[in-house]
Amino acid sequence: MQRSAVNPVTWSLDMGFNQGELVSGHTRTLYCSGQTAMDADGKPLHDRDMAGQLALSLDNLEAVLDEAGMSLANLVRLNVYTTDVDLLFPHYAVLASRLGTAGVAPATTMLGVTRLAVPGQMVELEGTAVA
Repeated sequence: MQRSAVNPVTWSLDMGFNQGELVSGHTRTLYCSGQTAMDADGKPLHDRDMAGQLALSLDNLEAVLDEAGMSLANLVRLNVYTTDVDLLFPHYAVLASRLGTAGVAPATTMLGVTRLAVPGQMVELEGTAVA
């Protein structure tokens, strides 16, 4: 797989994401359902703890990627849904640092929503990966 960053403007690079990701030569694409701060039994964790929810949501996304033989390095698209954009921003480094460690800056959209499917959840991560 070959991937190239597409950045007609560069302000997003400071936040850890590219404006676009051009992917060629890939053989597999994984579309991941939204991942939240749930344990293996489906119990929500980290009530009212944005940093904890963000970290566990990312762990759960990585588990889906791993099950498909991929990692964060294969992530080309990331959608971030949150019930509180203002609260998420101070904790965004949790996500940005793990993506940076993986050497990836996927095209990203962050959306503020009124609520997520599971009461108490404040952040949900949905990704697309290619290999």
